[in-house]
Amino acid sequence: MADPAVSPAIHPTRALVLSTGAFTICFAVWTIFAIIGLQIRETLSLSETQFGLLVGMPILTGSLIRVLLGVWTDRLGGRTVFTLTMLAAAAATFLLSFAQTYPQFLLAALGVGIAGGSFAVGVAYVSRFYPAGRQGTALGIFGVGNVGAAVTKFAAPFLMLALGWQGAAQVYAGVLAATAVLFWWLSEEDPVTAARTCGEAPARSFAAEFAPLADIRVLRFSLYYFFVFGGFVALALWLPRYLVGVYGFDVAVAGLIGAAYSIPGSIFRAWGGALSDRYGARAVLYWTFGVSALAALALSLPTGQTAMAPAGFIALVFVLGLFMAIGKAAVFKHIPVYYPQNVGAVGGMVGMIGGLGGFVLPIAFGWLKDATGLWSSCFMVLFLIVAACFAWMHLTVRRLDRAPAGQPA
Repeated sequence: MADPAVSPAIHPTRALVLSTGAFTICFAVWTIFAIIGLQIRETLSLSETQFGLLVGMPILTGSLIRVLLGVWTDRLGGRTVFTLTMLAAAAATFLLSFAQTYPQFLLAALGVGIAGGSFAVGVAYVSRFYPAGRQGTALGIFGVGNVGAAVTKFAAPFLMLALGWQGAAQVYAGVLAATAVLFWWLSEEDPVTAARTCGEAPARSFAAEFAPLADIRVLRFSLYYFFVFGGFVALALWLPRYLVGVYGFDVAVAGLIGAAYSIPGSIFRAWGGALSDRYGARAVLYWTFGVSALAALALSLPTGQTAMAPAGFIALVFVLGLFMAIGKAAVFKHIPVYYPQNVGAVGGMVGMIGGLGGFVLPIAFGWLKDATGLWSSCFMVLFLIVAACFAWMHLTVRRLDRAPAGQPA
């Protein structure tokens, strides 16, 4: 597949830096309830179920909206859609500070979740600035914006202490709105959108935008991302509770370990993109799924008197998180290669399924713990998912090796 032509007037590095910075702020806003939700919970005397729904609502809506935002990006261009997405999320975050009842908080959380949809916008926007041989690295660097979750864990408590949760929400809204204005001012249209604006490329129908979503490969890539992203987010949320429940860690220490888990897991995504460009995304995913399966299997051993030492457990979990981070970039390396005209729609679908994993898996972990009494049951679930990913990918590769040359993967 030929690489897209990039005009000398286009500045890929500027697009990547601006998009990564904007996505970092969006991700920080997307996870704001993880911190301010604690004070809201005390104010409203919420039950565990009510609190879980409040914290999970932005994750859910931010995942579901990704397909729609991705399609709009393919049609209107990432510069416009990214800016409007940030402004809409900023308005919702500002209005959040005026909520007083639980239904009002849930409604505000729906709006805050729009910030999470920015991932699909950024993937489609950034990929258009780079040829196929560099898209893995570029999208891996863009994905480092996941570190915004760690930014919130460190910054939001100080803001909440000084200004209250309402003030913290308003500061976040102001920063996101300012980011939107700066992004619009400093960014430029991607090459595809610029060509359409000048009449050099034809407009596409809505049917053409959605057509690739019926491809079985999209479902396969979605399952991969359900594990590498959804599983990573779920572990980041579940790990502090696990350390307290199994090893008796102090809540503060367990929280710091959870935050430390999130940071390298985001940064190593960039390395995963570079590895995918150099060795191929399929080879990187073989390593990702293979090592992850072994780590999850070892961590699945029933806890109790046979539980591994805390240091060994933490080290193994960090290995699992490292390969999940690498795998995130490898999954998205496939998308602009196989679907260069539909990166927004396909990337939105894959991102949506991955985001839903981050919403569904923590609930499943809690249910399994209650049903089985085994803390390690969460890793049993992750092992089954990664084993399914590995098996499906390997069977597909075997089938392609026996197929006539030229059949798509």
